[in-house]
Amino acid sequence: MKYGILVNEGPYQHQASDTAYQFAKAVLDKGHELYRVFFYHDGVNNGTRFAVPPQDDRKIAELWSQMAEAHGTDLVICIAAAQRRGLLDEGEAKRQGKDGNNIAPGFRISGLGQLIEAGIQCDRLVVFGD
Repeated sequence: MKYGILVNEGPYQHQASDTAYQFAKAVLDKGHELYRVFFYHDGVNNGTRFAVPPQDDRKIAELWSQMAEAHGTDLVICIAAAQRRGLLDEGEAKRQGKDGNNIAPGFRISGLGQLIEAGIQCDRLVVFGD
């Protein structure tokens, strides 16, 4: 079965991020295909490389990045939601005249078309968060 995931909540204010990650891990462990994880609304904050949680806390951006590296998981951050929250990749930072980017490895910025495509291509699109 081919799955897509939509994450609408940030990593440390709601359990949705943790649950989405555990679900994605289970999908891959069971041999299913994880087509794409799309981060929207406050969910885009899962993709910042500047989060520094306490040592004994989980590091969600790193977990997602490791999944992308190990499995080739497509981690897409919504561009409009990201810009509203100050998340920029190298190209957007340059285009907006900013001096740096803050997207974690394995994540990429794109538009809502990527979410629509996931909904069309996948057998199931599972939503985490409000």
